[in-house]
Amino acid sequence: MLYIASILRLGDSTALPCPLDDDSKERMLICLEVLVKPEAELVKVWLEDCRQSFAALTVEKQTREAAEAKANDHRASSQADDLIDFVQLKARKGLSQIEIEDEVTSDLHRAMGLVESAEADAKRLNRVLQLTGFSDPVYAEACVTVHQYDIVMDVTVANRSGETLQNLCLELATMGDLKLVERPQNYTLAPGDTKIIRANIKVSSTETGVIFGNIVYEGTGYSERNVVVLNDIHIDIMDYISPASCADVQFRNMWAEFEWENKVAINTAITDVNGFLDHIVATTNMKCLTPVSSLDGECGYLAANLYAKSVFGEDALVNVSVEKQTDGKLAGYIRIRSKTQGIALSLGDKITLKQKGP
Repeated sequence: MLYIASILRLGDSTALPCPLDDDSKERMLICLEVLVKPEAELVKVWLEDCRQSFAALTVEKQTREAAEAKANDHRASSQADDLIDFVQLKARKGLSQIEIEDEVTSDLHRAMGLVESAEADAKRLNRVLQLTGFSDPVYAEACVTVHQYDIVMDVTVANRSGETLQNLCLELATMGDLKLVERPQNYTLAPGDTKIIRANIKVSSTETGVIFGNIVYEGTGYSERNVVVLNDIHIDIMDYISPASCADVQFRNMWAEFEWENKVAINTAITDVNGFLDHIVATTNMKCLTPVSSLDGECGYLAANLYAKSVFGEDALVNVSVEKQTDGKLAGYIRIRSKTQGIALSLGDKITLKQKGP
């Protein structure tokens, strides 16, 4: 009791850089009450039930870490009995010089990891965005690839008119923390000709940015310049954040420290609280820090913490508090906290857009 009372007095002292938080103070006061008036039920709760709960928490944490370690084990890229091809020992009889050079080049690209798999090709096709209409004299579509701090735009421009287009230029502008590295040069396109224009854009923070612009060209019979306005390209915040894990104490400290908060009211067609949590986790590309055992059961109420980290080292914290009402609908709030305003607002917009349901 003397130790607890001394700690409480020390927590109220102004000499400490950080005062004692209210939760710890309340727990210590309960400990004092139990020591002053020990009852059989309270003694059982503190000495037996709390011990069992802590043991179950420890076992679950060890099980989760073992499962994560097993999942992180990479599958062997090659088997022990696979054949090894030596280029110098390959038979070149009957092969032309061009075929030999192509084979060597493909092997070199495969060794350097430059050969994309079928899944990468399909993912690349899903990122193709149409920038102009089919009836425009210039058709353009873009393939956007995000490489952490860089965004590479491969814009395919096709001349659908019957005349040669001169001084064709792709003019781009950005909004948000995006910066165009260099201005693309001018080109001349013959009727039916196609050109791929590459534009590099630098990213400085985790924020939903917008790329907009137009295509300017001159015809052959007149000097007037024509402008084709392009559709806006919205850079998704999901390309910058990835699931991460942290200790509960660290999560609470960051939650108290971060000043930017975005509160989103739950408005969804999903009627199951666990299903709604799974949908939010999949939509936001975050990791649920709340143990699975704490989410078991059908009580109609759920509270969970989600965490993710951006490629720029920024932390994103999300708290989901949802309950099932008497009419079967879900109600509650999703609170987002971060150190910067951009990631809090962008993640809130993403959740508001996707929370309706799949």
